[in-house]
Amino acid sequence: MNIVRVSEQPVAENSHGIDVRRVYDSEYALSSHLTLKPDEQLIRHITPVDVFFYVLEGTGIVEVGNEECEVSRDMVIDSPKDIPHCWYNRSDADLRILVVKVPRPTTGTKLL
Repeated sequence: MNIVRVSEQPVAENSHGIDVRRVYDSEYALSSHLTLKPDEQLIRHITPVDVFFYVLEGTGIVEVGNEECEVSRDMVIDSPKDIPHCWYNRSDADLRILVVKVPRPTTGTKLL
């Protein structure tokens, strides 16, 4: 058994300039914990695999393709591969998201 405390994981280098911590990495899937501070956002991007997001804490705006929606704790959002997506934290509290990429990507994310 492998138990991971997210706060003890190192912050992964990323193009978005936010707090990203890898919590699971196998040949089959990749999972990360994102924290968006108030007024932070991701750069709109495309992933080469399907992604789903689970909102752990806070409220935010998620954009997938041409759809934009306000989401909050305990919501799951699906983002199919090759579809542009983005996250925005326009609130005054942290937004924490679990990101799961399946299958594990073999190529990088494309920033738009």
